[in-house]
Amino acid sequence: MDPLIVGVAGILMVLLFLLLGMNVGFAMGTVGFLGFSLLTSFGTGISMIGMVAYKTGSSYTLTVIPLFILMGLFSNSSRMGYELYQAVNRWIGFLPGGLAMATVLACAAFAAISGSSLATAAIMGMVALPEMKRFNYDNALAIGCVAAGGTLGILIPPSTIMIIYGLLTEQPIGTLFIAGILPGILLTCLFLGTIYIMTKRNPLLAPAGPSFPWRDKFSALKGTASVLFLFALVIGGLYMGWFSPTEAAGVGAFGALIVALVKRRMTGKDLFAALQETALTTAMVFTILIGANILGYFMTVSQIPESLSRLIVSQGLNRYLVMSIICTLYIILGCLMEGMAIMVLTLPVVFPLVMQLGFDPIWFGVIVTLFIEMGLITPPIGVNVFIVGGIVKEVPMYAIFRGVMPFFIAMIICLIILMVFPQIALFLPRTMGR
Repeated sequence: MDPLIVGVAGILMVLLFLLLGMNVGFAMGTVGFLGFSLLTSFGTGISMIGMVAYKTGSSYTLTVIPLFILMGLFSNSSRMGYELYQAVNRWIGFLPGGLAMATVLACAAFAAISGSSLATAAIMGMVALPEMKRFNYDNALAIGCVAAGGTLGILIPPSTIMIIYGLLTEQPIGTLFIAGILPGILLTCLFLGTIYIMTKRNPLLAPAGPSFPWRDKFSALKGTASVLFLFALVIGGLYMGWFSPTEAAGVGAFGALIVALVKRRMTGKDLFAALQETALTTAMVFTILIGANILGYFMTVSQIPESLSRLIVSQGLNRYLVMSIICTLYIILGCLMEGMAIMVLTLPVVFPLVMQLGFDPIWFGVIVTLFIEMGLITPPIGVNVFIVGGIVKEVPMYAIFRGVMPFFIAMIICLIILMVFPQIALFLPRTMGR
């Protein structure tokens, strides 16, 4: 049987299973095992499953996942998100659209210690939405800025998505983290610009908030010290070469625990809940990774990545045209599938082609992360939108999706800028450890 036909059929089966709602890891693992066994033998397939499960579960590198998850949960327990919002709000909340801008800036800062877009959107939604509602902000703008700001959680390091990308493509996780800093700042500025333009055109969308005395402004900055401390410790340590990613994750989790205990905001119940949530999330991620690795073996024996690369190169297509096609594919998939599923399904096929075309793998990791961000706010999946919509149930979903569209356009602009100027993502990684 032609391996290419089996491989294409396998990809279609995975897509079908995912659209039917099957668990991502099980969908890829099942198809990968059956396809690999069909092209080799049943016994070889069984041996491959055992090897992949053991190799993934015993990987020292993968301990970075539960440690960064734990860091984010400990940070949440110490109410860092609330303190961040209050501090930024006191400084810029008096401006037209200031509360929305404060929300985006607080999302960016909290992203630096959470690593999760869903957690960032949920926490900032609970903190910022009541305040914006109190000052008669337009519902679409208020919810849109929270949902879009939450996506910064996977671009600004530490990022769970970048960890998965690094593991699937064998790229250094620390370098990926550092590469996300400047694009994250760029996207934050574009979000702020979007809010400014919207409120300039229609001031009724976002009335000015209250003004605070200078004493209150400086007093509120004390609440941001713990966030700055953790970010400087983890990301600064990575950049200077003091820590490996796993060591940085361990130091960050321990530092977040110390902060929560010093502030006396973590009970025994909170500690147990954080450990339990870490275990459940880690199990989910490991299931996906095992399934993705099994599917990767199937893709290798089916020769789809190599055949696709040869076909594209033989046609003599411009590499930027090919990248544009890949970008369009990711935007379409972002409307239909969950972000991690998109990565583990496409990277075994797309990444070898991208390398064959001469693109930088670290830069491409930032681009893929940006596409995953887009998928978090685009219909009909739009996980961030549904999370924030669950907080404000009286606003219809179509209004929420309308509210995030200006921020989606800002993401497209950010993508174009990174395409034209890849040095934005690559400058800091090239200076690491100096």
